[in-house]
Amino acid sequence: METLLLPFSPRFIVLTICAVVTALLTGIGFADGKIFDILLIPILIFGALTALGVRDLMQKGHAVLRNYPISAHIRFLLEEIRPEMRQYFFESEKDGMPFSRDIRAVVYQRAKMQLDKRPFGTQEDVYRQGYEWMHHSVSPKTHAEEKFRVTIGGPDCAKPYSASVFNISAMSFGALSPNAVRALNAGAKKGGFAHDTGEGGFSPYHAEMGGDIIWEIGSGYFGCRHLDGAFDPEAFARVATQDQIKMVELKISQGAKPGHGGVLPAAKVSEEISKIRGVAMGEDCISPASHRAFSTPVGMMKFIGEMRKLSGGKPTGFKLCIGHPWEFLAICKAMIETGIYPDFIVVDGNEGGTGAAPLEFMDHLGMPMREGVSFVHNALIGINARDRIKIGASGKIATAFDMARAMAIGADYCNSARGFMFSLGCIQSLSCHTDRCPTGVATQDPTRARALYVPLKIDRVHNYHLATLHSLTELIAAAGLEHPQQLRPIHFSQRTSTTDVKSFAQLYPSLRPGELLEGTEDPRFRDAWRMARTETFQPAL
Repeated sequence: METLLLPFSPRFIVLTICAVVTALLTGIGFADGKIFDILLIPILIFGALTALGVRDLMQKGHAVLRNYPISAHIRFLLEEIRPEMRQYFFESEKDGMPFSRDIRAVVYQRAKMQLDKRPFGTQEDVYRQGYEWMHHSVSPKTHAEEKFRVTIGGPDCAKPYSASVFNISAMSFGALSPNAVRALNAGAKKGGFAHDTGEGGFSPYHAEMGGDIIWEIGSGYFGCRHLDGAFDPEAFARVATQDQIKMVELKISQGAKPGHGGVLPAAKVSEEISKIRGVAMGEDCISPASHRAFSTPVGMMKFIGEMRKLSGGKPTGFKLCIGHPWEFLAICKAMIETGIYPDFIVVDGNEGGTGAAPLEFMDHLGMPMREGVSFVHNALIGINARDRIKIGASGKIATAFDMARAMAIGADYCNSARGFMFSLGCIQSLSCHTDRCPTGVATQDPTRARALYVPLKIDRVHNYHLATLHSLTELIAAAGLEHPQQLRPIHFSQRTSTTDVKSFAQLYPSLRPGELLEGTEDPRFRDAWRMARTETFQPAL
């Protein structure tokens, strides 16, 4: 009896109704031919739904469709629009990840030079654990007129670069559309700041607009490689000596997926990408997890020295997300042993995210940016090298407060990727890896990329940079300071519980100059320093 009643159960009633309506309308149409034409469209609609329901019953891939034919498709439809529904109707101003609606809104407003002020007081819970604030002065300074800059280039650098304290972080052509690259680079030129190419190579779209370039070289050596994937010094020199290239950067790892390589399938290696990256068409384009040009800390320093020489003495450094602490300290020991020091180090954090990555890598691998910056800053102090190496911070930086906080911990300048993506019109649809970006930013589909109107977006990139630096000048002046390089941990506090507050000076204590060389007892460094070896990245156990 239960089997006979199954077609009328809630699970199958939609299919039953569609089948009955289809049969009924078909019968009526054949019985009275005059109205058949009128009933044809409803017959086709209900007939198609019936066919869909039968298919749902027969397929084996989705259990929910076998149990709920036709009606289960509503579930898939709701899942499809769930992110948009949540973002547009249910998120508060402080909700939303990775960036809240409030942060996205302030970037949009600054990019468009619209009013970016907020009424009626903060929406932050200032008594929650983790809340942070910057101290102000009873004797604030007059707002500085200069656009804050920092000179990058140590004693071994022949061509130091005066960089803005706020630049475009590494994003490759291939991940970004040609129009996005054009707008970012032209905006950088207009505002006098730098644009990092990402590891995808120095493309014609970078060169076309003429903005200052930081050329990033990853483990695939794109744009400076032999066909077998080995580093090609002659090809590197041809590009690195161009006037538009201001700095060269060796990518060791990135925050979104440290220790993870990548593959661009052969089917996606177009003739254009083949030419830009120097890879063969018809073959997978592979970014190995590790470098072929070196395998030891000493080898890494020698390679950086070679890059600086081949570039004509331009500032040369590397980017990484901190992992094993002894590995970075091994690099520090290699600096001392070889006498080769980078001009800058960009510290990425695991909160960085323009690269698509496995969930485990994105959520649980790598050191967050603040701890990473503090670690690198103190390690360089500990080997008496901090004054010759500049530190860049990269990881979820979008506002002036983000910049000031990172610089107080030890950064000299900051890079932002997603902030500048928002200035281009990115709506955080989280579809970067699908090639279906709704705003034409992260896609290679020309029909989607055309939506990004370059002349308009150039101004918005420039405006966002300008307005963010203006906000930074106001913060610095309110603290009684004249330049962000004067920021120190004592200028910030964090609530560690409902009733307890600690200064950043307590949360991020500093080493003494030369303390690592003398033999530190600081538990953050003591054991890792003893484990670090220059001849290998493996620890001495």
